[in-house]
Amino acid sequence: MSNDTRTCTLQQTVLHKHPAASLRPNLRYLPTNMETIDIVRNSSQLPHPFYPLEANIVGYLANKWSVPTLLGIFAAGWVVILGATIALLRRHNPTLPAREKATILWFVLTGIIHLFFEGYFAYNHASMPSKQDLFGQLWKEYAFSDSRYMISDPFVLCMETITAVCWGPMSFAVALLITYEHPLRHPLQALVSLGQIYGDVLYYATSMFDLYFKGLAYCRPEAYYFWGYYFFMNFIWIVIPSILLYSSISQTAKAFKVLDRQTRSQIGNGHVKKSN
Repeated sequence: MSNDTRTCTLQQTVLHKHPAASLRPNLRYLPTNMETIDIVRNSSQLPHPFYPLEANIVGYLANKWSVPTLLGIFAAGWVVILGATIALLRRHNPTLPAREKATILWFVLTGIIHLFFEGYFAYNHASMPSKQDLFGQLWKEYAFSDSRYMISDPFVLCMETITAVCWGPMSFAVALLITYEHPLRHPLQALVSLGQIYGDVLYYATSMFDLYFKGLAYCRPEAYYFWGYYFFMNFIWIVIPSILLYSSISQTAKAFKVLDRQTRSQIGNGHVKKSN
């Protein structure tokens, strides 16, 4: 059987629908079970397992480590980092409320992801398909849900670079400001949180636009890639920043309300004179 015939046969043997296919029923998708990854890797016509299968992904190398191994190493690293953060908090400000401590842990976590993990992608984007270190393999695993990370997509690259350069360092700054109860905490917390929400909304919007209007699916059709990787892992950066943004806006409004009352009270008592 020729490669063209085999490709046609694969296209006609659809095993599962893409998670978003119901919203655009005229889109066509190739087989979706994990066996097709082996078919893709062994075919000269389809040299990689990412979607769309015709995407030009140069130098792709399959990951050496299994998904449980990658996630286990990643999780172990977080246990160490967050454990060290908690130890430092107990030393520098042990009386902080539990909610404030949780917020600090969030900004430390998000700062490391932004600066180092996303910064890694921004720096190595051109050679990402062949990377075999920990971050490289994690990005390739995530790219099953969004292959734009394998092709140096302009929007993704610009968005991740801005995130790494701006929101990464500023997340650490917010964590320090909360630790020492600095008054600049809420302005910066609001700024970082709004930036995270804005970036995430654009990330979803550009991908969905290409899917619904151009018929381009960057995610493999297996549901767990779409809902687990693409949706859930990014939706976290909408939910938590939204809560923190609301908190900062509320605290800022309360502070100005108190200041306004104090100013009016002083004016009424004759302590503050209006300028002519």
